[in-house]
Order: sequence, then C-alpha cells, then structure tokens
Amino acid sequence: MAKKPWKHSEHQEVTYNSKHWMLLEELRNKAAQIMNVLERVRLEPIVHGSVARGDVNAESDIDIFVPTLMSSFVVEAALEKAGISASKRVLVQATPTYSMKAYVEIDEGTTVSFPLMKMRRVEEEFYRFGGEATLENLRRKQRSAGVDKRLVLVEPTEKGHLESVVTGQEEHVARLLGISAETVSDRVRTLLRRDKIGRTGVFIKRELEENESFEMVLNQMAKQNPAVRRRLTSLG
Repeated sequence: MAKKPWKHSEHQEVTYNSKHWMLLEELRNKAAQIMNVLERVRLEPIVHGSVARGDVNAESDIDIFVPTLMSSFVVEAALEKAGISASKRVLVQATPTYSMKAYVEIDEGTTVSFPLMKMRRVEEEFYRFGGEATLENLRRKQRSAGVDKRLVLVEPTEKGHLESVVTGQEEHVARLLGISAETVSDRVRTLLRRDKIGRTGVFIKRELEENESFEMVLNQMAKQNPAVRRRLTSLG
C-alpha cells in the first residue's frame, strides 16, 4: 500500500542496517552498469528516486533518465549492443502540457526513459526534486537529497538519512535542492491531489510493437491528436 503524505511537523532520523546498505549497493551497481553503457555513446544519464537518495526497500525500482533530446535509436542501439534487451517499450505523456517520453523497460523494476519533446523547466527539475545521481555520484558512493512520494524530504547522513515534511517549508526545500519554488509547489499539489482522489492515470500511454519506433508512433499521434501536435511544436 502506498504511503500517504505527511501533513504535520514531523521529523525523524533513520539509521540503515547492513541489509539496507547491501540492497542499496546492489541496486546502485545495477544502475551503474546500464548508465555506463549510455555514457559510452556520449549520453549523460541520471538515476533518480530512492536509488539516488538511499532510502531504498525491496520494492524500489531503478529509474534511469537521459535528459538529452535525441533519436531513440541512439539509446536502443547502445543497450542492444551491450546485450541489454528491452522487455517492453512504452510511449507516455503524463498530461497534455508535459513532454512525451519514451520508456524502455529492461525488466519489471528497471527502466530507461528519455524525452521525445523539449521539456519545460518544471519537468526538468522534477528529477532533482525526487533526488538524482550521476554515474560519477554512484562511483563515489554519493547520495542526493530529494523528496519521496510521501512529500518527505530525505537528506542523506553517514548512518542513513534525516526526514522532514515538505509542506510549510517549500521555499527551503527549493533552495536546498537547487530548483524553483514553482516546481516544489507543483509537485506538492500533484501529490496531495493524488492522496485525496487517487491516481488519475496519464493522458497517453501506448506500448510499441516490435517493428515500431518511438518517433514513428509520435508522428502518427501528432497527425491524429491536436493536443499532441500543439505540445510537439509549442516549445520548438
């Protein structure tokens, strides 16, 4: 069951046990292997979420994101050459105002994603809001502060992490994470709304056939859907 956002002035320190550190190392090593493949073709991937922050659990996913706007062939060819097969390829647009993104699922808990349209600032900063780490960060065993789905700020410590609520200290969180207050407010609204009415789904989600490319499907959708066409050209 998903944890609900904290709504009170709660603070706590969490200490990791040896099992936690071993799981974190395992997930980070797996992420680093895939990110290394992408860096070989001059991409600059990040891993975001709990793997970057450190507050992992048995259900944690490895979410790798490549912020560069480029041909999907570059990513898919690099993975295929390294022997990393895709179990599923999905095109997703969260809302009509968000960028369309490509998701290459390696396995049930590991995904590589990248934008197919230019992103707005709030989208770019989404990853830093949740905590992001580069391949170099992983190599140096560095963790990043970020906010989890409970709207709890997670700040790494030598023994684990500190937790504090985000609501009521949005400006402080924005400064700490180096992002705009607009992004923090946007994420707070989204997660509180999700807690109140439940997950509302996404605007577009389309799994690709084996013979389809992300760009092919995107172009077909742009011809058929005015909202997709407007978003495709709006930040050009």
